[in-house]
Amino acid sequence: MDSTLRLIATNPVDHLARTVEALLVVASAPLSVAELAEAIEDDPERVETALGLLRERFSERRSGIVLEKDAGGYAFRASREASEACARLFERPVERGLSQAALETLAVVAYLGPCSRPEVARIRGVAADSAVASLVERGLISEAGRESGPGGAVRYRTTPLFERVFGLENLAALPRLDDLGASSGELRDRLLEVSAARAS
Repeated sequence: MDSTLRLIATNPVDHLARTVEALLVVASAPLSVAELAEAIEDDPERVETALGLLRERFSERRSGIVLEKDAGGYAFRASREASEACARLFERPVERGLSQAALETLAVVAYLGPCSRPEVARIRGVAADSAVASLVERGLISEAGRESGPGGAVRYRTTPLFERVFGLENLAALPRLDDLGASSGELRDRLLEVSAARAS
């Protein structure tokens, strides 16, 4: 074995980075430093060092896969130059297959989440059980705790898959509600009204 290869193979940080890489590949959602450290049973500072190594290894223009920090943790995503091909292969059919009810529900959760099914139903004016169940099954939204008080309803938020499907870096990249076209109609108006009430 070449001496350089032997050094890399025996480097403890590189070994740790490979383990972190494997965890991020198999995870269904971003993982925090604390979660990675707990899974590996190692020190968070060493995990941070390993993540730094991975960020350099998996960066734009160096790899088709990029390591990024989002949603409170770390996750891999396709590089910008590869994202269109990935979307054509896997993700756009998910978007095309959504019903109008599911799209409206997804918009409510994206702009106002975390929010519960009763809240979605109040904003849309119709029951949201079926649409919420469909979005959870597709992996576009997930549970995010419960409303306070006894018997609090489950709250939902969008997932990293939602961001990838719709080509968003993060939720901050969503179009401004004011900029949504007339086709969004009454739902846009209700979203604006609720978001304004929350802000006051």
